[in-house]
Amino acid sequence: MAVERAGLFQDPAPYVPLAARIRPEQLVDVAGQEHLLGKGKPLRQMIESGQLHSLIFWGPPGTGKTTLARMVARSSDAHWISLSAVLSGVKEIRSAVDEARQMKTQGRKTVLFVDEVHRFNKSQQDAFLPHVEDGTLIFIGATTENPAFELNSALLSRARVYKLESLSEGDIEGILTRALLDPTLGEAAEGATAHPLGQVDQVRIKAQEGVLAMIARAADGDARLALNILEIALTNRANDALTRDNLAQVLGSTFRRFDKGGDVFFDQISALHKSVRGSDPDAALYWYARMIDGGCDPLYIARRVVRMASEDIGNADPRALALALNAWDVQSRLGQPEGELAIAQAIVYLSVAAKSNAVYLAWQAAQASVANAPSEEVPIHLRNAPTRLAKELGHGEQYRYAHDEPGAFSPGQRYFPDSHSPTRYYVPTDRGLEAKIAEKMRYLNELNERAEKEAGTQE
Repeated sequence: MAVERAGLFQDPAPYVPLAARIRPEQLVDVAGQEHLLGKGKPLRQMIESGQLHSLIFWGPPGTGKTTLARMVARSSDAHWISLSAVLSGVKEIRSAVDEARQMKTQGRKTVLFVDEVHRFNKSQQDAFLPHVEDGTLIFIGATTENPAFELNSALLSRARVYKLESLSEGDIEGILTRALLDPTLGEAAEGATAHPLGQVDQVRIKAQEGVLAMIARAADGDARLALNILEIALTNRANDALTRDNLAQVLGSTFRRFDKGGDVFFDQISALHKSVRGSDPDAALYWYARMIDGGCDPLYIARRVVRMASEDIGNADPRALALALNAWDVQSRLGQPEGELAIAQAIVYLSVAAKSNAVYLAWQAAQASVANAPSEEVPIHLRNAPTRLAKELGHGEQYRYAHDEPGAFSPGQRYFPDSHSPTRYYVPTDRGLEAKIAEKMRYLNELNERAEKEAGTQE
């Protein structure tokens, strides 16, 4: 019997991306996430038992959030409703709730899956709560952002959070190998127009050695991206094999997982800062290169390097702050690549410089002291006397001008408010220049103590 092919006025079969065509249907086919899906792990037990609860899948793109959500729904034959927080609003949420109520009257559970749930505002997130509470629906959210920062505490209290990890290159190679076995890669569906990947009946595509590893590396832990790269590369192949040349045409430039303002962005700047603080210039340069490679604005990094100079080096080596500011200035004036090199120079210097957070701690302590105390008056001897009335009131009368005394220091003179006991905020370390600062402060303190004793004796 002849197969009827699509005619001129017949709609072609809809195109389905490779990532969707080979989406795993069973746990055994899911790559990675052993910490959640290993034997005896809570998520695996829930899926196998079909005992559902509301949950949040949190993890980078392409790690299986949607796939696992579908498995959760399928495990108990629940009705599936999917929304995207980017495209949906309260109207769509209400419609989903009405649909879930109808299913409930038929004795069937409903799973409402919301992709990128962090994009919903507070009122939209609140709209789920009563229906999750009364069992109308099982809520599953997927997000790439930290739920603790992006989701309402009320919603979080009703849903368990499962953290998904980036897939390893080995995991992604396995997914790509399985994709090459997909029959739709080598043939067109009967009754449809030719598939974009070509029409060669019963062909199984082969990949040149090392090609899948290159795709896995470029995908940076994202299985969906890897499959998209593979699918595009296959359209460019000259024969039945996928070669490095085919792949090079597709990649063009590297693909990096980097989202300004997202978790990955802040995790990487945190790693850079901690590497500098930990005196590891090589690791610091690595994270700096990762951020630049991912498209981060060098001026943002320059600003953070200035912060590092004050917070983690401080007066142990004051040159660090000047060098950081100079690097910022070079980036502002010259741009890339000269500015990037200047920032790298500052990062290396800060990494190997003597470390001290004494100024940082002192500033925090002073702020806390002021915040927790009343507004105390400026002592009379420290007040300015710009007018005759101020002079008549004694402003500045007993002030001793430090430069008129030996060593430009006035022993025993107080600078705190009268009702505020002198408090030590700044405690220099014994590292770098601060060792000399500490020695000077000990000497000045001895002069103050001696002056106070002499004043007590005179009284």
